Order: sequence, then C-alpha cells, then structure tokens
Amino acid sequence: MSQDDAGIDLDTSLGYVLKEASSALRAAMEEVLRPLGMNVTHYSCLELLAQRPGLSNSELARGAFVTRQTMNVLLQTLERDGQVTRAVEAAVGKAIPTRLTPHGRELLGRASAAVRSVEERMLSGMTPEERTAAFGSLQSMIRALRAGADTAPGNEGESL
Repeated sequence: MSQDDAGIDLDTSLGYVLKEASSALRAAMEEVLRPLGMNVTHYSCLELLAQRPGLSNSELARGAFVTRQTMNVLLQTLERDGQVTRAVEAAVGKAIPTRLTPHGRELLGRASAAVRSVEERMLSGMTPEERTAAFGSLQSMIRALRAGADTAPGNEGESL
C-alpha cells in the first residue's frame, strides 16, 4: 500500500502534532482552572472582557471559539454569579455589551496566574529564540490558512 493509500502519516503530520499540542494545553489549563471553579471557556471570556470591555455575546463567542448559544448560557451564569454585568438593553442595535465586575477581575487575576504557569511549563524547554521562532511560525500558519479559506472553492468573494 502506498503512502497515498494509507492517508496521513501521523508521526510526521504537523497538523496532527498541533492538534495534540492544543489538546494537551487545554487539558493542562482545565486542570489548573478547575480549583478556581472555572474552565477554559469561562477564563477566555473573562480575559477577553478585561482586554476589550463591552464586547457583545457574538464577539465573545468568536473570541472564545464557541457558539453564540454556549456563550449566552455562560454569560447568564457569570452574571448570576456577579462576575460580569450586562446592560438591560442595547444602546445601539441588538448587541448588549458585557463588562467585568470587581469580583470578575479578582477571579481573572487568579486564573491568569494559573494559566501563565501552564504556558511557562509548556515553553520551559525552549530558548527565548526558539519561543520567538515558534510564535512566528504559528502566526504564519494561521495567516496562510485564513488566506486559503478566502480562496477555497465555494468561498469566492467571501472574507473571514
């Protein structure tokens, strides 16, 4: 059987290794966030709001890589728990902006420290130069894939 018949060689597939790294990173993050009563999506939402206050449900969902429905459920829980506030109605259009509360900021501080420890552990065997090169390589891959999505069959004229 030729390589074409066998499919992708997982031992040399960069895509497979990236997915494996992503899964390992998520599992390690979940492990350090669990004692704080959080998961990766919860943490991502708070981090996004700290960096970009007033994001809408749709913007938060895109930034956290979840559906709008999943984000809406999470935001209802975070609002109930006093971690975020949302306007009763939208100032403009239909989007209701969300902001962190002081309690949400305090939780985010502890979660960010935990997540930083995971990232440092992940990068501990790399030199600063290797870290910079890895970061640049991953950004290049993302750009290439996003550019390819614009030109893929069936996506003519569509943008991301």
